Amino acid sequence: MSDAAIIVNNLTFNYGYLKVIDDISLETPRGISFGLLGSNGAGKTTLIRLMVGLLKPAGGSILCLGKPPSPANARNIGYMPQLPSLYTELTVEQNIDFFARIYGLRDRQARSARVNDVIKLIDLVPKRKTQVIKLSGGMKQRVSLGCAIVHQPPLLFLDEPTVGLDPELRVRFWEHFESLTRAGNTLVISSHTMDDAAHCQQLAFMREGKIIALGSPAELRAATGKPDASLEDAFLYFIRRGEVQANV
Repeated sequence: MSDAAIIVNNLTFNYGYLKVIDDISLETPRGISFGLLGSNGAGKTTLIRLMVGLLKPAGGSILCLGKPPSPANARNIGYMPQLPSLYTELTVEQNIDFFARIYGLRDRQARSARVNDVIKLIDLVPKRKTQVIKLSGGMKQRVSLGCAIVHQPPLLFLDEPTVGLDPELRVRFWEHFESLTRAGNTLVISSHTMDDAAHCQQLAFMREGKIIALGSPAELRAATGKPDASLEDAFLYFIRRGEVQANV
């Protein structure tokens, strides 16, 4: 079995005549948090949607846990979309329980215990019987995360997971994410914030559908040649380097 959780080779994707993913290749080791960092429109969400099988590439290939994206592999994958995709007339508890059943948690007692654990994690115990339609945007984001992790998948895709969360809950989420990777799970996390990026063990800087740099946060900062460089400094360094190369 390969040590890579994800293998992407020469991946391309177009919306009409617009190339959104431009010849991307990467390998993500198992058991790490892998961050996709870039501004809005960089291609992060499209890349994740390709990896989970919601979009079909124009070219190239993807393997997730050794298999191409398919419904048969869905139980091994969790996906939290950028915009919550929930049943708004159902309660918090009903949404998470529904996804637990969809992902194969058939034993009622075990499923109930798992749903309770997830509701505690996302800090919505007082709202467990509340319809999702009555929740704030940040609370809906938490429910979406709960639905993505309830079946404890070994590979988890999180698209902007901390948007709308207060600082205390962001810390709790990252503590949970780190516990998942320590247990051998792999997380792919898209973000445009340096705070999220700093928590990832490996990063891909994205711009205009391309990966412009790949490495650990320390490696990317060191590439700037500045001993006190931040991740923001590193991101700007690779953007400027790419612009210079493009103009040569």
